Amino acid sequence: MATRSCREKAQKLNEQHQLILSKLLREEDNKYCADCEAKGPRWASWNIGVFICIRCAGIHRNLGVHISRVKSVNLDQWTPEQIQCMQDMGNTKARLLYEANLPENFRRPQTDQAVEFFIRDKYEKKKYYDKNAIAVTNVSKTFSSIAN
Repeated sequence: MATRSCREKAQKLNEQHQLILSKLLREEDNKYCADCEAKGPRWASWNIGVFICIRCAGIHRNLGVHISRVKSVNLDQWTPEQIQCMQDMGNTKARLLYEANLPENFRRPQTDQAVEFFIRDKYEKKKYYDKNAIAVTNVSKTFSSIAN
C-alpha cells in the first residue's frame, strides 16, 4: 500500500508531465498528427517521439511494441524517460528523420488502408528514413537499435 506522501509525489510528477506534454502540443508541428496530419493529436508513440491521432495510434499499436509504444497524452501515466523521449524528438525532428526521402510530389494518404501502408513503410520498413542521419538526439540512438 502506497503511503500518502508517495501518492502525492506521484500525482505531482504526473501534473508536471501533463504540463510538459501540453507545452509540446502547442508547438506548430505537434498540433497535427505526425502521420496523417489530423488536427489535435491526443496520442503519442513515445519511443519514436511523435504525437499522433487516435486512428494512427491504433495502427501504431498494431506495429508491435518492438516498433512503436503508444500512450494517451492525458489518460495515461508517463515516466520521466518517456517524457524525455518526447522532448528530445517531437514531430519536426521525427519528420526530418523518418520522412527524409519522401518523393517530392508525395501526398499524405487519407483512407484508413493507405494510412496504414504509409505508417508501415515509414516506421517498420524505414522506406523514407534518413540513413545518413547522425544521432539527431539521444532518442535517435534508440531508433538505430530498433532499425537494426
